[in-house]
Amino acid sequence: MIETVTRNDFIEWFRKSELRKNQFTYEGLNALFDHLEEYEEGTGEQIKFDPIDLCCEFTEYENIEEYKKNYALGNNINEIRELTTVIETRTKGFIIQNY
Repeated sequence: MIETVTRNDFIEWFRKSELRKNQFTYEGLNALFDHLEEYEEGTGEQIKFDPIDLCCEFTEYENIEEYKKNYALGNNINEIRELTTVIETRTKGFIIQNY
């Protein structure tokens, strides 16, 4: 049984969560939602909405310098793309699939 989650439901879950409300920016949540929808459309596979799993699997960074505090590899966005999934936001930030 899979429940359909709208963009608004997705964003509101994070915004209302006391522990996870600062996990992603508003722009990051929109970009992550788009990425997940594109994945579903591209694979034909439905994703179960598991926000805790998403918080463990993805991390948002404001810039490359912040990213480099956690990872030694990847000096620019193209190098990081060779290592993992990168989801760019409308700001200069980005989300990666943790590796």
